[in-house]
Formats: sequence, structure tokens, C-alpha cells
Amino acid sequence: MAESRNLSTPDETRTFDKGRLEIVEVNGQLVGRATFEPGWKWSECVKPIAGTDTCQVEHFGYVVSGRMAVQFDDGTQTEVGPGDFAHMHAGHDAWILGDDTCVFIDIMGAANYAK
Repeated sequence: MAESRNLSTPDETRTFDKGRLEIVEVNGQLVGRATFEPGWKWSECVKPIAGTDTCQVEHFGYVVSGRMAVQFDDGTQTEVGPGDFAHMHAGHDAWILGDDTCVFIDIMGAANYAK
């Protein structure tokens, strides 16, 4: 049996400084659309909610728009942008590059993000 959901009517919306995460449940899985405004940085905007030094949520998803830099605890860094699939293991900081809003569809990680 197929099930479909639309992110325009989320089951839950979590807000944080300069962003939000809209979540839907599809066949028992939580999927999210994260919207990050220019100036957003995990260590400034979500760290106070998470209470950890770096983001400890593993993400796998798709960048719809905007650009984001990700720096892992081991010092390695990458950038993702429109059309990119991205896997970010736990232990990272991230921030928006430029003046465009970044929209990221979080296929794995929405359940525990910004909690």
C-alpha cells in the first residue's frame, strides 16, 4: 500500500533561530523539510536547543535551494548546494553560505533534530 504526505501540511513544526523544520510521517518514517535563513549557523542557532557541542544527528537528504558549509569534528569541511544529495554523519557544525535561504529535505535525521 502506498502512502503520500505533503510538507505543506506538516504533522509538526520545530522552530529555531533563523529557521524551522517541518515534519511529516510517511509509513512510520519521519521526513523533514528544513529551512535555514541567511546567517543561520548550527552552533549559534540550534546548539542552545540540542545542548551538545556539535550536531549529533546523522542526516541524509537533498538540497533544494541555497548553499551550506558543513565542518565535521575531525576538521574536514564540505559544501552542498542545489541538486546535491548529502550525507552528514553525527558530529558537525554547519552554516549558510551567501544570501539565499537553504532548503534541505532531511530523509534521515528529522526525528531527532532541534530537540
